[in-house]
Amino acid sequence: MSADSAHEFEKANRLIDRIASLRSVAVAFSGGVDSSVVAAAASRAGLDVAIAVTAQSPSLASSQLEIAIRVANEIGIEHRVIETDEINQDAYRRNDGRRCFYCKQTLYQAMAAIAEQFPQLKIISGTNVDDLGDYRPGLEAAANAGVISPLADLGFTKSDVRELAKHFGLSNDDQPAAPCLASRVAYGTEVTAERLRRIEQAESWLATRGFTEFRVRLHDRELARVEVPKHQIAELIHLDTDGSMTNAFLSYGFKFVTIDTRGFRSGSLNEMLVSISIPATPLSIHSTGESES
Repeated sequence: MSADSAHEFEKANRLIDRIASLRSVAVAFSGGVDSSVVAAAASRAGLDVAIAVTAQSPSLASSQLEIAIRVANEIGIEHRVIETDEINQDAYRRNDGRRCFYCKQTLYQAMAAIAEQFPQLKIISGTNVDDLGDYRPGLEAAANAGVISPLADLGFTKSDVRELAKHFGLSNDDQPAAPCLASRVAYGTEVTAERLRRIEQAESWLATRGFTEFRVRLHDRELARVEVPKHQIAELIHLDTDGSMTNAFLSYGFKFVTIDTRGFRSGSLNEMLVSISIPATPLSIHSTGESES
């Protein structure tokens, strides 16, 4: 066994042992790499109960739900898909910077109902150390609900998680981060099911054309701000030479389409939460002909 393999094996055992000490767990399972690693470790921990729980709502892309179902099946862990109703909450829809708190609060309340069915069942998440450095009000909801984060507890970073995903043989080990669709809606712009569907359609359009890292951010007045890695911006411009992207996005209900020349930046909407920020410099803006006074 190589030194790298031995190191990965040691990390995996530490995670499995940590989860085994909890005896019974329900994993908040999005199908992303972090929660998949936690679910994979839980399935190997010899627990009394191990359940992966995925919340289905308008903010979850259908492609992400498909990944969650597939990966849970590969892992061999019991998987429950539950309906959550955060979209019906005024506090969530108004999107004032605390949206993630209300979303996670709703999720953990729904998971608590499952936990009541089993003695001493603990709710655990895929939060890792790197997640603690960003603005994530969902972590407050997790703390309030007593959610345990074994990856963060062990000091594991996103890089460690990728290593563990490969170690466990997960098919989504190289999957880019896929936060919920609502995270694309600019703070202060109301989150609606229709807007979330529009974002999902636009991002699906990019995915079917070979892009793997991207975001379609929705701003006031139904503006789509498209982020792809800087080295792919020229490719995106070329792709839209005949207006195919612009026309598609307008057909989904956007009024304007702009390409962010700073490129893909995870969590870029959090820049709006600070008092001083540098506005995106759009390469081009296309409209339906309506005035933007």
